[in-house]
Amino acid sequence: MTSTGRNPNAVEAARERRDRLVELERGTSVLAALAFYDELPAVAVGDLLGSWKGSGLPTGNPFDGLLEAYGWHGKRFESADEVHPLVFADARGRTYSVDPARIPLGIAIRFPRFAHHPTVARVFRWLKPVLRTRKPGARARLVEYRGRASGAMLYDALPIVDAFRRVDVDTLVGAMDLRGLDQPFLFVLRRESAR
Repeated sequence: MTSTGRNPNAVEAARERRDRLVELERGTSVLAALAFYDELPAVAVGDLLGSWKGSGLPTGNPFDGLLEAYGWHGKRFESADEVHPLVFADARGRTYSVDPARIPLGIAIRFPRFAHHPTVARVFRWLKPVLRTRKPGARARLVEYRGRASGAMLYDALPIVDAFRRVDVDTLVGAMDLRGLDQPFLFVLRRESAR
């Protein structure tokens, strides 16, 4: 331990994980991304609390780039029982939640090229005011996924579990496990604020 109470080995390990994540964010295979994910430490549910900026981890998944094209900002964990899984930003940068139950994810799974079409993204942006909600759309719980129990987000109205692993205290990698999707969609969350 150092005089600041930090374990130098843990600090170095977190730096190495951040460096590896930066490499993977340039584009990788799902196998390489999952190998990295599987090596990451678990995250406690309480450590998920706060606002997070999200971005996809490109692996060739049908969801790669889709959320960003639709204006996805990230996720907000107000408490273990009040989670906003789909936070978007308007043109002025103000964030708001969208009700996940109103999003036709089945279309994105069955027809990914259609979902990625710029016209569909424009229509979604036009519809976002109708899709807004103040109600939480998920809960955070400890879930075992890929052999390790870690903090996860369970959607209330959709067959989705987002299982998280820690890169460092302010960076997570999430794996979206969605019924009907052959491989998980991987994404990165970077902390904007704690609570």
